Amino acid sequence: MRQRPPRRGPSGNLPSELSALVGRGGELAGLDRLLESSRLVTVTGVGGVGTSRLVLAAARAAAAGTQERYSDGVWLAGLSSVRDPALLELTLAEALGLTDHTTRPPRAVLAGHLAGRRLLLVLDGFEQLVEETAELVRELLLGSPGLRVLAAGRRPLGVDGESVLPLAPLDPPRALELLTARAAAADPAFAVTEANRPALTELCARLDGIPLALELAAGRLRALSPEQVLARLEDRFALLTGGTRGALPRHRALRTAIGWSHELCTAGERLLWARLSVFAGRFDLEAAEYVCAGPDLPVDRVADLVGELLAQSLLTREDTPAGVRYRMLETVRVYGAGWLESLGDAARLRRRHRDWYVGLATWCELDWFSPRQAEVAALVEAELANLRLALECCLDEPEEPHLGQYLAGTLWFYWAGCGRLTEGRHWLERTLECGAVEEEYEGSRLKALWVLGYVAVLQGDSVASMGALHECRDGAERTGNRVAAAYAVHRMGCLALVSDDMVRAGELLGTALERYRETGELNSNVLMCQVELAMALAFQGNLAGAVTLCEEVREVCEERGERWTKAYALYVLAYAALDDGDTAGARRLLTECVAVNHTFRDLVGLVLAVELLALVTVAEGAAAEAAVLQGAAEPMWEGVGLRLFGSGYFNAPRLMCRERAGELLGAERYAAYAAEGRQLTPAALVLRTEAGGARRAGTRKPAAPRRGRRAGTSL
Repeated sequence: MRQRPPRRGPSGNLPSELSALVGRGGELAGLDRLLESSRLVTVTGVGGVGTSRLVLAAARAAAAGTQERYSDGVWLAGLSSVRDPALLELTLAEALGLTDHTTRPPRAVLAGHLAGRRLLLVLDGFEQLVEETAELVRELLLGSPGLRVLAAGRRPLGVDGESVLPLAPLDPPRALELLTARAAAADPAFAVTEANRPALTELCARLDGIPLALELAAGRLRALSPEQVLARLEDRFALLTGGTRGALPRHRALRTAIGWSHELCTAGERLLWARLSVFAGRFDLEAAEYVCAGPDLPVDRVADLVGELLAQSLLTREDTPAGVRYRMLETVRVYGAGWLESLGDAARLRRRHRDWYVGLATWCELDWFSPRQAEVAALVEAELANLRLALECCLDEPEEPHLGQYLAGTLWFYWAGCGRLTEGRHWLERTLECGAVEEEYEGSRLKALWVLGYVAVLQGDSVASMGALHECRDGAERTGNRVAAAYAVHRMGCLALVSDDMVRAGELLGTALERYRETGELNSNVLMCQVELAMALAFQGNLAGAVTLCEEVREVCEERGERWTKAYALYVLAYAALDDGDTAGARRLLTECVAVNHTFRDLVGLVLAVELLALVTVAEGAAAEAAVLQGAAEPMWEGVGLRLFGSGYFNAPRLMCRERAGELLGAERYAAYAAEGRQLTPAALVLRTEAGGARRAGTRKPAAPRRGRRAGTSL
């Protein structure tokens, strides 16, 4: 029996540590001991006490420990910005790097992925969905013996077997250590002296040892002496002596620290703080300038005010693949949101936030057909929490259903091109449930319909797809919307293609291309329609016609810098090269195809390319490597669902490769190599294909596929 090889690829998604954890060595050791004995550990504490920081530190220590304990990695899921229970499972799947194109419930996808793995899942900020989170965690733990969960929140989850670590504020010596460390980081000249030590010690006591309060105070020590800070804080406590009876001192201390920081802000800083609370998670400066600026807050002041809030530890700065982003701690954000409500300006700011992200989605859709595709994908990924919030805002405005339909439809490239089919369908169906729209906005509804039809095609749901596409076509013909009609016909042709009805697919796709040209439409969808028409021709034996169409697509894609559609054209060209005996050319084309599809998390394109590459590999004489590639494709099918919708045409390369490699290796060796391939992560698979395969040769070289095979066995 071959031993299971180590799983290659990313071992988690933990963020880098920006500042060291101070004063929590004992709690960190205790948390590690709890994780040894319990499969669910929750760190609880008042906001600002440092539960998230402690849990992340423990997670980093776990990731750096023995590989046997968490051989499948340590993964963080931030839940604080999730409000819709339907997005809980999707958020966890996203954190784990899962891509699923099927109609399976996301919970089933999660359970299936975790069932045979040994990993640590870190959940941060679940309070607003505590019941739903507890139910999900209970189910995942029951079905996944190798799973452990580490959570941070205000309260326990209440799941059987849960170990709880209540996190207390820092004691005086450790509080002073944290205060001085953060003050020195902000001002290298700062030091504890015999003169200022009493005031600093008193300051720590007044703030009850709460880390967030101490860090806010440390930010003030750049401009004020410890005595001045203490004096102002004492004034603030005096104002609160008539507050709610029975409140815990630490609760009062935290609110005091935040409220005191609020009072020490200038009027402009306070106003920006309140307005920034409308963002979910991260945001960039341009968004802040658009959403928050106004007559009382000039746009040219926003950048400076953001800098001031950063200096006061009210905002944090993060470097992301999409550029610099800012984030407001949840406790600070909630405080600002309260002020925004009291100002009576919350509804207007939410609409401005929505409008910005509708505009962002519009720009991204246009820029998708450009050399910036990868940047667009990273941008939408970075802004997903805010886009979700904008969609929720659209749904909260029943008199404007077209805005939600437009936004959900405009993000088609992200849903279909970046592995987000399940979430895309969730929003498309919700926005379409809002009902009909005024005639002038009918185009938004038609767009949402054809995108829903497209998503359903890729999920293998022909019933839902046909319903949406027929409704779109009928509505387009009734209103004279020629563009929407072209999209509906195109996606009907796509459905016929994956259903093995090649004659009808060719007719519909050809008609759609004619309509696109008549309306002047040219984008990734139009080029994809041409590639799909090429597939229909190839499946009917017309490889020359297919190559001509795909060479045209490749030329346009290279002129425009488009990569996503180009990858599908490369797939068809690679199969034609293999059919012509050019295995080296086919490998070059497919290596690029695999890399591009992985970049965009396009599982359908990726699994097609990998299985065709396996057929190329066995044609080169490396049957063992072909079996590894075949095995690597197996887990991908779990995300795609039914093997390419049951299509005999699309499945032919896999069946041919399995037959040839099995003959050369024998059943037992083939199964062993395929099992090795199943352990490869997509990232490791890409590296392997770029390196040309770890195992080459070792068996005789079979003949390349003959040209002109009958339909159903090759392209």
